Amino acid sequence: MNDLFDITNKTKGKLPRLPFVDIKNEILGKKYNLSLVFIGERRSLKLNQTYRRKTTSTNILSFPLTKTDGEIFITPARARRQMHLFEKNEREFIGFLFIHGLLHLKGMAHGSRMEEAEKKYCKKFHL
Repeated sequence: MNDLFDITNKTKGKLPRLPFVDIKNEILGKKYNLSLVFIGERRSLKLNQTYRRKTTSTNILSFPLTKTDGEIFITPARARRQMHLFEKNEREFIGFLFIHGLLHLKGMAHGSRMEEAEKKYCKKFHL
């Protein structure tokens, strides 16, 4: 049991089986306190409007709260619609999104450095 990692599914769908704890610990470390929440499109839209001033839902949102605490929200329905654009199945794409969000929490911005890190972790975790 990992007291520093909480996963909540607020959707009616079933989540893919992924080594979320191992991926989180590899990227952020065991002492990082993370909340991972799977949400529907309405909630995603509200969060995206409130915090990013965007008028659409999104596949993932990452919120660093402190240096050692953060939240990630993933929208599985949106991810299912986008996975083919990345040539991934649902499990692989949800895993990729999770890695992407973790790297943002680690302080990375979009760019070649982040893409290389994503490739490295996707390969390591067979995504």
